[in-house]
Amino acid sequence: MLRLLHTVLATALTVSPALAHTGVGETNGFAHGFIHPASGIDHVLAMVAVGIFAAHLGGRALWLVPLAFVSMMAAGGALGMAGVEVPHVEIGIGLSVVALGIAIAFRLSLPVVAAMAFVGVFAIFHGHVHGFEMPDTTSGVAYGAGLMVATALLQVVGIGLGLAIGTLGQTREHRVAQVGGGLMAIAGAGILAGVI
Repeated sequence: MLRLLHTVLATALTVSPALAHTGVGETNGFAHGFIHPASGIDHVLAMVAVGIFAAHLGGRALWLVPLAFVSMMAAGGALGMAGVEVPHVEIGIGLSVVALGIAIAFRLSLPVVAAMAFVGVFAIFHGHVHGFEMPDTTSGVAYGAGLMVATALLQVVGIGLGLAIGTLGQTREHRVAQVGGGLMAIAGAGILAGVI
């Protein structure tokens, strides 16, 4: 299992930088929206981390936490499309990876509503940046739908990893969470510093 986690993290670290900047990259149609989250390490790590975090919390959090992220990402996208400024979006995206990595590393346990709010705040940044990119056309709607589906699928991957980690036994589970979450937090710091 540890080998699988290392492989997933190594793969995520080789993904090219995100195109989450106004006017950069393709913004037409479902396929472009679907592919976009995988185009940057910040998006991949954040989405997978939300799933791992939800799996750690278990119960209703298993679906409510990812749903909160996707819903608030859509709200952030609407703000971006409307031209509403959200300050420090790129910093918020980088911080999301750091914070979620720390939450995983320390096996943070929050009530479901608090966990939903925790991921929802960061989701606004992830959605907002895409709202500026999204064209105000039918293809823009399709792009948004593709983005949401891909986000949900990355979260499902995270849930699967989180559930697999949970089967390792308490000591190994704790170590894997520390290493994986720690690597995510370090990657997030690299994103913030502009070196990743």
